[in-house]
Amino acid sequence: MTGSICGTGSCIPRYTMDNNDLAMFVETSDEWIRERTGIARRHIIKEETTVSMASEAGKRALENAGAAPEEIDLILVATISSDVLLPCTACQVQKNLGAVNATCFDLGGAACSGFVLAYNTAEAYLAGGVYKTALVIGSESLSSITNWKDRGTCILFGDGAGAAVLRAEEGIRYLPVTHSDGAKGEALTCRSRYDTNGITKNAFCASAKEEEYFIQMDGQAVFKFAVKKVPEVIKEVLALNCLEKKDIDFYILHQANRRIVEAVAKRLGEPIEKFPMNLQEYGNTSSASIPILLDELNRTGILKPGQKLLLAGFGAGLTWGASILRLPRKKGKLQLWGCLPVLERAKRIIKRKLSKRKRRLKQC
Repeated sequence: MTGSICGTGSCIPRYTMDNNDLAMFVETSDEWIRERTGIARRHIIKEETTVSMASEAGKRALENAGAAPEEIDLILVATISSDVLLPCTACQVQKNLGAVNATCFDLGGAACSGFVLAYNTAEAYLAGGVYKTALVIGSESLSSITNWKDRGTCILFGDGAGAAVLRAEEGIRYLPVTHSDGAKGEALTCRSRYDTNGITKNAFCASAKEEEYFIQMDGQAVFKFAVKKVPEVIKEVLALNCLEKKDIDFYILHQANRRIVEAVAKRLGEPIEKFPMNLQEYGNTSSASIPILLDELNRTGILKPGQKLLLAGFGAGLTWGASILRLPRKKGKLQLWGCLPVLERAKRIIKRKLSKRKRRLKQC
């Protein structure tokens, strides 16, 4: 049993802020931002919220999948910027969609790796027979935790949501590759705004600086981390699946920075055409970036039956991971390719070795 993607959706705030708008309140320019990031504009919430965008993206994914809300029995939302703590974002989505049969919870903290980790979690539940149909969402209002006085970070981030519907189906289940390195977590931080209790920790005595309550990033450290670890995890997941780079049609990477994507492509020796990007329009939307891009590729007809996609996320923690998806032969439905089980991989390796041995014996 495995999980198959059968529908995608996304929701983007209507209000846009281009690089020239940013230049009005921080020392920067359109040319400077484009050259260093590839970003031209980002979408920022006004009347929208993390919950409302997640709900709308989920609704569109259900429509794309031809699924009723009552069919969903698991809702996972990856987010670090929800407008609510209790109830969780996933439960609010359940209420808004009428998915009365779903178990719901959020996955937070991994930020830009969030959707990949949530996706893998849902697939594991489906493969284990615990649930049959899952709705996986990445939704972020990063503008709420962005320091708009910090040129190093405010030029990067935007808001939005993306979603995918997964169904349990018969088939080979594959294992994803994920990693964490907490020792390097200081490269990307954001202090909780709920670090005082009014009794033993008074807000007026807080030692934290104001900027610590917004996203802080060591840009150089994150860049070096991404361009090293992403190619490594891509190679690792390919090897785990007995696949080669030539087998992948598109690499769907977290949309953080054009230079990161280009560096990953170069290190892999793959053409940049296999790395679709939309960060120029949305900026870095953290956990929402991969599902937004996946939905765009799905709805514009770029994805074709039988293609293989490789998803790779990297973010706070530090965390990073990858999964492989195979688009089914039948048009109009996405299917998780996943990772080969250990026994199946062992059988293939043994078969190849026996084949080589037979060829050597014939030559003798």
